[in-house]
Amino acid sequence: MSRPSATSDNVGTNAATASSGLQTQAAERLVSIDALRGFDMFWIIGADEVAHALQKANSSEVVQVIGQQLDHVAWEGFRFYDLIFPLFVFVIGVSSVFSLSRLQDKYGQATAYRRVIVRSLLLYLLGLFYYGALRRDDGPEMFRYVGVLQRLAICYLGGSLLFLNLRVRGLLTALVVLLVGYWAMLALIPVPGTGAGNFAEGQNLTNWFDANYLPGYKWDGQWDPEGVLSHIPAIGTAILGLLAGIILHRKDFAPWRKVGLLVAAGAACLLLGWAWSIPFPMIKKLWTSSYVLIAGGCSFLLMAIFYIVIDIWSFRFWARPFVWIGMNAITIYMLTHLIDFKDLVRRVLHEQWVDAMAPYGQTVVTSLALLLAVLVCRWLYRRQIFLRL
Repeated sequence: MSRPSATSDNVGTNAATASSGLQTQAAERLVSIDALRGFDMFWIIGADEVAHALQKANSSEVVQVIGQQLDHVAWEGFRFYDLIFPLFVFVIGVSSVFSLSRLQDKYGQATAYRRVIVRSLLLYLLGLFYYGALRRDDGPEMFRYVGVLQRLAICYLGGSLLFLNLRVRGLLTALVVLLVGYWAMLALIPVPGTGAGNFAEGQNLTNWFDANYLPGYKWDGQWDPEGVLSHIPAIGTAILGLLAGIILHRKDFAPWRKVGLLVAAGAACLLLGWAWSIPFPMIKKLWTSSYVLIAGGCSFLLMAIFYIVIDIWSFRFWARPFVWIGMNAITIYMLTHLIDFKDLVRRVLHEQWVDAMAPYGQTVVTSLALLLAVLVCRWLYRRQIFLRL
């Protein structure tokens, strides 16, 4: 992912619920949602680096395949790591159903609107700070006006406003309009010099728009993987999360009926996404409509698995670290970019110790850095410290 982040899907975190711990599930809260959010962030805060370090140290076929899956596809295609960002957006949608429903019931829709707008703005400004103040560039183009945090803000805003105004049929209609509309734009609107329907890097409408109209720092030079036009289908990813959240929130649905609906939705998304990828390839950096459906299908299935294991079977002990991370996803995302945990580990071990562990020295360093990040989340969780945007 251009690495996700911090998450407005922390929206709705309820401190009173968190304090009850994993053994007590409060009303209208599913531990599986926090765990899935944490599972997603786990890869972002260092698990991917552990795999890459191991890949360099060990040439076995299994290790090499795992390491490859934790790298993005250069352009067209889909690997496990290409799921991480859309899964985060998906969980934003899931958790928004619970938090906004609770907010509407308790304080009314006007309060829900204000909360959505304020939180979206705060998350967007945090993204400007992260990609501006934390960068060391000088000059007028130091800010990255689009980015991971900004995309999360926009997806949360768009998805939440749709949820507050539409029922399921309306959400499905909005999803179709966004995905088909984005495909039609890229397939039918001609790009100067290349024409219409070209999805190659630098020759498509999305990249052309960024190159000509997006100011500031752009991640890929002239364009950005979180570019302006690709926010359109990204909101579709949030809508898929909303639909999953609506299924899980329904009190009149039995648990296994919810599982069935999640699995059916996941299978349908995978089938449609695969079929659509023939004329409209899966390209993460364009967030193509087929990519939305493939990633959404995987997200539905992961949500179903986590819900079965954690909330139906109550097998939760293994998920505790993920819950610690998930309850403070935005905090640990920022901390891992403000504090060099790997440097701290090296200072403790000393370089000669690291060298003595060759070829696995770097694997040990990255593993301990990840463990340190998880322990920070545990410390915050046990003290009920949660950053809520």
